[in-house]
Amino acid sequence: MKDKTLLIEEKFLSPFATKSKDTIGRLYPIEPCPMRTDFQRDRDRIIHCKSFRRLKNKTQVFFSPEGDHYRTRLTHTFAVSQVARSIARALSLNEDLTEAIALGHDLGHTPFGHAGERILNRLNEKRGFEHNVQSGRVVDFLENDGKGLNLTREVVDGIINHKMKCTPKTLEGMAVNIADRIAYVNHDIDDAIVGGFITLDDLPKNARKILGDTSSQRINTMIYSIYKTSEGKPIVQMDQEVLGATNELRDFLFERVYSDKTFKEEEARADRMLSALYQYFKKNPEKLPEFNRNQLENTDIDDVLCDYISSMSDTYAVKTFSAIFIPKKWEL
Repeated sequence: MKDKTLLIEEKFLSPFATKSKDTIGRLYPIEPCPMRTDFQRDRDRIIHCKSFRRLKNKTQVFFSPEGDHYRTRLTHTFAVSQVARSIARALSLNEDLTEAIALGHDLGHTPFGHAGERILNRLNEKRGFEHNVQSGRVVDFLENDGKGLNLTREVVDGIINHKMKCTPKTLEGMAVNIADRIAYVNHDIDDAIVGGFITLDDLPKNARKILGDTSSQRINTMIYSIYKTSEGKPIVQMDQEVLGATNELRDFLFERVYSDKTFKEEEARADRMLSALYQYFKKNPEKLPEFNRNQLENTDIDDVLCDYISSMSDTYAVKTFSAIFIPKKWEL
């Protein structure tokens, strides 16, 4: 079956695509699988790891939302995967590599979304904190009880370089980089409308005219723009008009949604909680879980704290904070 997949890749993928047979390889050699290519194995390893499962209880935009239909970090990940695969399919890129990168891109994300990321970045004065770099650390060193997932270097490169400011080495990584933006811009608009923070009429008129009024219309316009601009070329990008409209929506979200006083108030609460946990475990490292205590033998305490706290889901962070700082009820 793997030979069939390799033959299909050789025959139908773009000359600019990353073929499975050409992988750089892994940190540690493993026995080849007769059924799956290396990138397919990476996708499966990510789906079955603990960090992936924890994404279901991590914030996307709304902190610990009560409604069933708000996005979480997990549903965001699935959206990025869907958009990225659509781009890869349109450009005849390697869909398996693209999907593996997309599914793993946020494994190192903090509880409470980008607020948590900013908090840990401030608290770790020596190294700072970036969730994309942490995602690479998760798959290389932290998962599987410290053994890591031993993924191919192409997947790890795409994971680490999925942020806008980064440049992945493969076109598949570039597809995930731009798919991440497409996904969060559109689903964050939907969630903000459902949450009553904005209305459809509040969106910039020029962006609506170019991209459309619904998520489906906007995503279709963006992906088609990538196809028209990038087909047959070693690039993955939108045309300038669609890119400008996309950035206009992104800027609107930062101004009207992410900076809303409600989110800032919740971020202040998250800051107090995560800062308290950080300082508590820094003063009492013996209270850390065994795995993190063992890390202290060769890892700086601040990096260990970032490893531990960033791995928490929203619910686990609240539970841990309550166990340490909230008085227990006594019944007589």
